[in-house]
Amino acid sequence: MTIEPHFELRDHTADIGVWASADDLAGLFAAVADGLAAASCETPEQTGGERFSLSASAESLEALLFEYLDELIYLRDVRLELPVENEIVELVVPGCEETEGAGEHTDEEFRLEATARGLPLDAIDAREIKAVTYSEMRIERVEGGWEGYVVFDV
Repeated sequence: MTIEPHFELRDHTADIGVWASADDLAGLFAAVADGLAAASCETPEQTGGERFSLSASAESLEALLFEYLDELIYLRDVRLELPVENEIVELVVPGCEETEGAGEHTDEEFRLEATARGLPLDAIDAREIKAVTYSEMRIERVEGGWEGYVVFDV
């Protein structure tokens, strides 16, 4: 059984929750990031914008997801572009054999390299997502893949 990467937006008081699932961790991280974009703009343009690269590192899996999403929000604010079509190019999770580089690094650092297409904010009607939170954040392995839940402050 395989799980296609996807996400659902869920109402959460003054915040918005993104539930996502995928076959693998890289797909899960990208699906949550796509959920962040969807929470910002219901129908992002399918054309325009250039791809850009970013990286993140942390001391745990949840912290890595937090740092990745926080970097996307920061880059949105600095570049004035909504990151869409998110893709994880490399994901290193110590002890997780399904990720690239597992067992190759002895520093126990969780890290990722990613790309996204930057959709100019002046071309869309986007609402502001202020921050990613640790509130209710979860990442778990399930039959056939991975699921995660992240709450964003709006």
